[in-house]
Amino acid sequence: MELRVDTVARHLRAALADATQPLCAYLYDLEALRRHSQAVVAALPAGCELFYAIKANSDLPILRTLAPRVAGFEVSSGGELAWVREHFPSTPLIFSGPGKTDAELRLALDSDVEAIHVESPHELQRLAWLAKAAGKTAPVLLRVNLPLPGLAATTLMMGGKATPFGIAVDQLPACLASLREARGLRLRGFHFHLLSHQLDAAAHVELIAAYLEQVERWCGAYGLDIDHVNVGGGIGVNYRQPQQQFDLAAFGAGLQRLRASRPGLPRLRFECGRYITAACGYYAMQVLDLKHTFGRDYVVARGGTHHFRTPYAQGHSHPFHVLPVEHWPYPWARPELRDATVHVVGQLCTPKDLLAFDAPVERVRVGDLLVFPYAGAYAWHISHHDFLRHPHPQHWYLPMEHADAADE
Repeated sequence: MELRVDTVARHLRAALADATQPLCAYLYDLEALRRHSQAVVAALPAGCELFYAIKANSDLPILRTLAPRVAGFEVSSGGELAWVREHFPSTPLIFSGPGKTDAELRLALDSDVEAIHVESPHELQRLAWLAKAAGKTAPVLLRVNLPLPGLAATTLMMGGKATPFGIAVDQLPACLASLREARGLRLRGFHFHLLSHQLDAAAHVELIAAYLEQVERWCGAYGLDIDHVNVGGGIGVNYRQPQQQFDLAAFGAGLQRLRASRPGLPRLRFECGRYITAACGYYAMQVLDLKHTFGRDYVVARGGTHHFRTPYAQGHSHPFHVLPVEHWPYPWARPELRDATVHVVGQLCTPKDLLAFDAPVERVRVGDLLVFPYAGAYAWHISHHDFLRHPHPQHWYLPMEHADAADE
């Protein structure tokens, strides 16, 4: 993951020169995104492919940067499916997600998707009925909630226990029987996504090996012929200790050893979101006020969690750095803090509007910019934008330095 902080700072300073209001903006470094996505694809061994989960960030410049570099996109709603098909009519798509409506399933059938990931026996039944009515055959993956002994927990568990996601493993035999009887369905494989926020590369390889061992047992027991296994995303971003990120090289080497030891493995498909785009995004907010109360220092800045919900959603103090701004328009002394420990808050009328806490700063002044890195995924796109009707932040996209023919 590459952070080009100096490049971002130059663009923010240029924007400040033209600003007539305190600055609040998202800035996305498309060149860093290009480099990182290419590095991820290059690290995966033969027999693996990367799809981008657009729920992390579905902005069109982000998708246009990634489209030539990934195998396709993963979408999780009819709205995402329609958005992608409008702009990328031939890009391979996966349709995932719980609670699909009949209208969304019909749209998937009409949109030539690579696979529909089925979340429940009833969804499977409805899809078979809709496919038969449309005279089509739906390519299907069964998402299975698989209990794994000794599964190491992360901060966000999607399965391996009672959750609303996937088909309970004891319901799998009935689903396979339904698939054999349904003319409009074709089983392509299985989908697993038991956890997110995985920071341990070796543990993630072990998890994928466990998935594949289970699939081999099912294929033998039920006489299945599948062409791939979707192992989800799950790779995390270390917001708490930014210098200790997921070891991509070790992960690729581990996958290579796994595939070499078992040459008959089906194709592996990854659908990463956060890990692909988090590092390309920055959230910048200009300091409006400094407050000291009950022994605590607060930095109040333009914006807040209604723009950048990541810290509250993840329960962490988000890293940031102070970009000094020398302009001071007022005729009184400029408020400042030195060698302080601060809480960073926004403009909302709630104590939950907290972006960083107990954060050490050498110096911060009213008018300086706070720049939060790792804001390119599940940031603006999961935030409650219109709470208090504050204006939305600006969105800027730094262009790629070396566009290739596929980008033009």
